[in-house]
Order: sequence, then C-alpha cells, then structure tokens
Amino acid sequence: MIKLGIISLGCDKNRIDTEKFLFGLADRGFEITDDYSVAEVIIINTCAFIASAREESIDTILGIAEYKKKGNLKVLVVTGCLPQKYSAEIKEGLPEVDLFLGVDEYSELADKLDALVKKNGLVPPPPCSKAEQSDLKRIITTPLHYAYLKIAEGCDNHCTYCTIPSIRGRYRSVPMPELIAETQALVKRGVKELILVAQDCTAYGKDLYGEPSLVRLVRELIKTDVCLIRLMYCYPESVTDELIELISSEPKVAKFIDMPLQHVDSEVLHRMGRRENYEQICALYEKIKSASGNIAVRTTFMVGFPGETKEQFKRLCDFTKKYKPDLVGIFAYSAEEDTPSSKLLGHISQQEKEKRVNKLGKIHYKNAKAANKRLVGQTLKVIYEDIDYERGMFKGRTERNAPEVDGYVYFTADYADVGNYYDVLIKKADGYDLIGEKI
Repeated sequence: MIKLGIISLGCDKNRIDTEKFLFGLADRGFEITDDYSVAEVIIINTCAFIASAREESIDTILGIAEYKKKGNLKVLVVTGCLPQKYSAEIKEGLPEVDLFLGVDEYSELADKLDALVKKNGLVPPPPCSKAEQSDLKRIITTPLHYAYLKIAEGCDNHCTYCTIPSIRGRYRSVPMPELIAETQALVKRGVKELILVAQDCTAYGKDLYGEPSLVRLVRELIKTDVCLIRLMYCYPESVTDELIELISSEPKVAKFIDMPLQHVDSEVLHRMGRRENYEQICALYEKIKSASGNIAVRTTFMVGFPGETKEQFKRLCDFTKKYKPDLVGIFAYSAEEDTPSSKLLGHISQQEKEKRVNKLGKIHYKNAKAANKRLVGQTLKVIYEDIDYERGMFKGRTERNAPEVDGYVYFTADYADVGNYYDVLIKKADGYDLIGEKI
C-alpha cells in the first residue's frame, strides 16, 4: 500500500476539510501515516488568512519538500486556502510541489492523486470497500471524545480586514438533515462534545430556510445522544435573546459562547465593516452576563487597526477592565492584500501594534488570574483529555473552556479515562490554568 501523510494547518474548519478528504483517500486504499520519513505521498492543507499563516504554510511546504531528498516522498500536494488565493504566485515559486488544489477542488483530489502516483512509478491502491460503507465520511483527527461540526461554508459579512469571502465564497449552510445524520454518526464513534463551527454560526440557515436558524438546529441536535454542544464564531449583532436563553437553560449546551467582537469603539468598528456599536456591545454583554447559567464569553480583539487612536485603544482597554471577558484572543492588525482596510489611511507601526497587544494582554491576564482565584475551593466538572508528564498530573477542561485555545485544569487522581467527566476540587490557581484533585 502507498503510505500517505497529511498536515492540516489553520483553523478547525480547515481541519474538517482535511478529515473529509482524508476519508476519501483511505477509501481509495491509501495507508495513512504520521511518519513523514516513510510517506510516499504527503498532502499539506494550508491556511492563508493572514501573513503569518501564509508564512507558516510556505515554511511547512519547504520543510516537507526535504523528504524528497532524504525520505521516500515521491508526490507532494498542497491544498486549501493558499492555492485558492495565490495559485499563480506559488506555482512559480514552489517547483517542489507536484499538485496545487484550492478549496473548490477538493473533490478532484483522489483522481488527480491517482494520476500523479502512476506518473511517479507507484501503483495506485485498490479501493477499500469497508470504508465505502461508512456512515461518517470523515476520519476524525481530534481525540475521540470531541469533534467539530462545520455547519456552513463561506461568509457574507465582508469585514474590511478579512480575506475569507474572497477565498471561501458566499455563505452556504449545510442542510439540517445532513448535520443531524453526521452528529449521530459521530456519537456512535464515542464523540461526547460537539463543537459547532462556521465563519458565522449565527447566520446558519438564512440561505436555506429564509431566516437564521441556529437555535432551531441546536434544538434538533439536542435530540441526539450527544452529551454537550459548544457554539463557536457567533456574530455579535446576531446573538438573540432566544439564543442566550437556549445556552443558559439547556443542559446539553455548554455555558459558553464564542463571540468575536474585534473591537468596541464605534468608529473603529465602522471602519472594520462591523455592524454593531459600543452601546450595543455593552448592552449585549450585560444581557449575557445577567442570564442564568453563568455563561462564559470567549472573544477576539484586534488592535492597531488603521486609524485606531490612543483614545480608541483606551476605550477597548477600559471595556476589558470593566466587563472582564472570560477568554480573550488578542491579535495585531495585519494588512491583507486586496482588502479595503489595507487602503485606509493611518496605518500603525508594527512596534506600536505589539505594544498595544502586550498592554491589553496584561489587562486580560490580570482579569483571568483574579477569576481563577475565585474558583479555589470549588468543585468543577472536568473532562479528562491528556497527561502532563512534566507536572505529573492529569489534564482536562471544564465546559467553560474550548479545546486547544483555552486554559486547562490539571489534577491528581489514582486513575482517569480519557473522555470521561470527573469532579475536581480546585486547590490552586496558576495563571490561566487551575490545579486540583479528583474527588
């Protein structure tokens, strides 16, 4: 059998694309390996959202290309956002790559790979009939107890700094029956936590059902045997009272919402192409925090947007001090080619942007430390995920934390099974993380 290695870069939505074409290639009979030195075919699914993501993609491609010299690599394929947006440039600059396919061409991958395999003297593998009969057309690459469910593709919001609409196209929702069937198949394989993702989850269904239908979708998914549903990427202006009530009252929905604000100053938001203002954001935040269930808010802030004055940055800092978002990702603005914001006046130096990132980061870190200290002495329900060998402790999350991006709970125990929930008594706060023991 031909050994095939895959690298997925970027967001969890990209991961799902990788899982789906990975299934298709296993269905064709390729043997999947994570040892790139023995792989005869390697596919890199790239991200091109911002400059740093493109740099990571290029560096990864060049690093993997070395296996053509020192390993068994015969065919190197690059897929995803990078070739979708920069096809002409990278074809000329990366002769080491045998095939480029954009996000609109994933369906062509298996056939084109067969042709390349033959061209390089390898024998295409026979189809694997067992895989063809699977009810889940994905190979899950996350730990088995959680998985992502992509409910839509593309975006219609057209924020002035974002390249996603030009790469991924218009918003297209996945029909509800397909998502229900996929959820049921995931649960059969042991998935307990389902994480809903899209460029904008709150727009789900507007193209299929004539109105946003996220609440309706979640209510249907609740009827399956899934244990917990987590909502990511909710557009602030579309977070309704009905959605807040669903999160606060439904036991199967995590007391958590990922709601990227990007900024809070009204003028900055207007230049970003966002449709909310400072007063609306404050009112929404207060509404979420006053709801029952103690909902954790994860958000994203972008600093150093063109024209962001010191006063506007101060307003963002003051908001963070006052409202204390539970989980915050902070990024410096990156001018992306062909976006409206790249043509704005008042671009800020990289040094100043980094200074603002650090200042806002310190405010959030102080908030997070204080919040975690208040949890000392409480018993929290924690899903066990891994072992931290340096600490000599088990490692898990509460429902108020998303995987891979938020803080962890480290705890001692005689034993723990991955994917199971345990009551953990919190003994100590350690920055963004908590330390405790299973009881």
